Amino acid sequence: MQFLYERIEVAKVFGVYKELPHCIKDNLTEKFEIRPYQEEAFCNYITYFENDQLRNYRNQTLFHMATGSGKTYIMAGLILYLYQKGYRNFLFFASMSNIISKTKDNFTNSTSSKYLFAEKIVIDGMEVKIREVNSFQDSSTDCINICFSTIQTIHNSYTDVKENGLSMDDFRERDIVFISDEAHHLTVDTVKKKKKINNDDESKSWEYVAKQLFRANPNNVLLEFTATCKLQDLAIKDEYLDKIVYNYDLKKYRLDGYSKEIRTLQTGLSFIDMAIQAAIISQYRLKIFNEHHLNIKPIILFKSRTIKESINYFNQFCKEISNISSSKISEISPSHDPVIRQMYDYFSKHGITFEILAQEIKESFAVDHILMINQYSDIETNSYVNSMENSDNPYRVIFEVDKLDEGWDVLNLFDIVKLYDTKDAKEGVLNKTTVAEAQLIGRGARYCPFILEDDEDKYKRKFDSDLNNPMRVCEELYYHCHTDSRYIRELHKALVDNGMIDEEIITQQLKLKTEFKETQLYKYGSVLVNDQIKSSRENVYTLSSELKDKTYNYKLSNKSTDISNVFDVELLSSVPIKYRKIFTVKEIAEMNYNIVHSALRVYSKFRFDILKSYFPHLVSIKEFIESPNYMANIRIEIESECDVISMEDFHKTCLYVFEKISEGLSDINITYAGTETFRKVRFKDIFKDKSINYTDPKNEGVGVSQATVHTYRLDLSNKEWFVFNDNYGTSEEKGFVSYFSSQLEYLKEKYEQVYLVRNERHMHIYSFLEGRRFEPDFLLFLRNKDLENTIDQMQIFIEPKGSNLMLQDKWKEDFLLQIVEKWKLEPITFIDDTKYKVIGLPFYNNESRKSFDEAFEKLL
Repeated sequence: MQFLYERIEVAKVFGVYKELPHCIKDNLTEKFEIRPYQEEAFCNYITYFENDQLRNYRNQTLFHMATGSGKTYIMAGLILYLYQKGYRNFLFFASMSNIISKTKDNFTNSTSSKYLFAEKIVIDGMEVKIREVNSFQDSSTDCINICFSTIQTIHNSYTDVKENGLSMDDFRERDIVFISDEAHHLTVDTVKKKKKINNDDESKSWEYVAKQLFRANPNNVLLEFTATCKLQDLAIKDEYLDKIVYNYDLKKYRLDGYSKEIRTLQTGLSFIDMAIQAAIISQYRLKIFNEHHLNIKPIILFKSRTIKESINYFNQFCKEISNISSSKISEISPSHDPVIRQMYDYFSKHGITFEILAQEIKESFAVDHILMINQYSDIETNSYVNSMENSDNPYRVIFEVDKLDEGWDVLNLFDIVKLYDTKDAKEGVLNKTTVAEAQLIGRGARYCPFILEDDEDKYKRKFDSDLNNPMRVCEELYYHCHTDSRYIRELHKALVDNGMIDEEIITQQLKLKTEFKETQLYKYGSVLVNDQIKSSRENVYTLSSELKDKTYNYKLSNKSTDISNVFDVELLSSVPIKYRKIFTVKEIAEMNYNIVHSALRVYSKFRFDILKSYFPHLVSIKEFIESPNYMANIRIEIESECDVISMEDFHKTCLYVFEKISEGLSDINITYAGTETFRKVRFKDIFKDKSINYTDPKNEGVGVSQATVHTYRLDLSNKEWFVFNDNYGTSEEKGFVSYFSSQLEYLKEKYEQVYLVRNERHMHIYSFLEGRRFEPDFLLFLRNKDLENTIDQMQIFIEPKGSNLMLQDKWKEDFLLQIVEKWKLEPITFIDDTKYKVIGLPFYNNESRKSFDEAFEKLL
């Protein structure tokens, strides 16, 4: 049996997968971009909801998504979508009142920094208001009516109906969307039934009541959200096999770069000194953020086991902070941890004495900057706990017991300090406390977004390939605890089980060879780079590569086959595809121009006046169809069980593809370009030693030394032409280095200097037409032996590429060849009369490299 989300994957292949509608993307706040996985979550649900064979008239679904992945954002988008589908009444419920209050803020308080909707919601041409209601008797037919309630309140309303409160009639007589957060709380009865545990009081349980209300009306919809669906429990797996509409667990979330990385910082210090050390590290992070003009305030969570202990440590901490001195900082500063050493080196380099640091800490961590959250009432009465990132939030420290383990949204938590020691569990059995600690760490691991350059992804880690960068500390969550090897093993297992760390994280040291640092290239040489600039559309002569370099797949439906078969994988594998062929738009137009032209006219975006606003140099619709700059070379793969394609089928195909392209045109906003003028940057300022984490060593040899891979084994440590000590790239990249080694003697016949440099995110360039950031895998530097040659240095960009990525990344190859065309005749000359030539080569591929060989031959 397949999970529901696995069946939806089949829909993608067969062309019935739905696109993201404008009612969602136009009406969510512009403060947060829709991330790729969030768009997939939306589209999965819409595909499910609009297909009777998938939905099978069941309206219950579960989104199993990592903490911090934006589940509330998904809820907001689905509210908009279901409103368009006719729903007006929405019931949000959760187990804890603090989840209710922060979600209410997200949905209804337009002044909140976390408000999720656009300033003005417009659906189908009509403005839509959001109303909070206590019951649906007060709902409006043209508004989004949201009732917020705890599970306990709903349960009480079911058993004890009160005037103006929720009643069974509300759920029978109205179509209602139930939205359940932390939905794992609704699986208690499911587990009891499977395990045949006494269930006499089932009718009194939360799960029973929620399901009864949901089933009161067949049109009701139940959307469940959780990060912790225990699918290893067979009862829960059986219950949710056909309900998990999207699965994006913490491991995927972290590997995609959307979380902080986690480090355990073990120490033999006392609990209070450990707390002081965390305050020093927090102040260090603050300085790093400020140095890069980022208004981000890191906070610390001090976790105790009991309220009494929490209060006691709070008092001790306040006393120590008020009396902190340079001698105290000196006393706790010794450490073998490289980050601690880096921190104190930073203080020394910037003239921050222990006296200055003590005064700063005394002010930053004073008692009025500390929150105590030891009871749920502390959360309800303190509005600051859910707005820790806000610039006007004064708090740097939170003391708590276990009241923030669920429903707490915080991005700027960077340190968790465990102020107790865990009792030993049985060998091989995870302590419940340790599991809870791992879950809290997962909540704190949400990435704190920032950008240093305009083209960076604000919400992703940026320094996995540069672990020594001082900003790396701003992408890590530190868990401070006492040194205890058994506990650390147990915690490590809990973190692995939850997907927060890998079984084995490989850190490799990339070092420039000592002898290379004595060369002219390293000491005095330059690297040529270009810049990204905003451009007007006056410089736009082509459809974007994202639209025109894509292959669109369309499967012609078999009229004799029931659509439900599309989602039957066993049947699917036996259905023969007799016909599969790729056509370009121009080829279809040559067969029947009217087919293409009439399909274009269906979409208003292809009116000539609108196209002209996007592409000011466009002359006619005919040019738009027949020019390779626009639609001519767009590829459409048609699949069919018949080997004859009618003109009607071609028309349907064009309608499908042009709809996708018109949606892409709608997204055109600010455009960028890459400068055709390159500038010099000192080689030694770009290429430096790095520490790099590789978290998936089984992926095509990533993380494995070139010297250890049998197919491409090569000891680079003694090769003077390879400037780093080793290569840890993909198999394609290792294949290129091996190939390059075989060509070396021919290069040396012509060139005095030959240096191959692995670009591990050291530098980037920007494509001329669209200003897209590109980090070529290798740079080859050549210097001619012929002193009369007019070129002093050749800089060659090389990009090995696996066959599965060559089409997707074709824009990179196009850009590399445009560089060749740009500098075909004359090198670039700088003020010191040094002459450079920059070249880009076609993609290198281990299996197919004819174009690369031909281009490389010219160098020889």
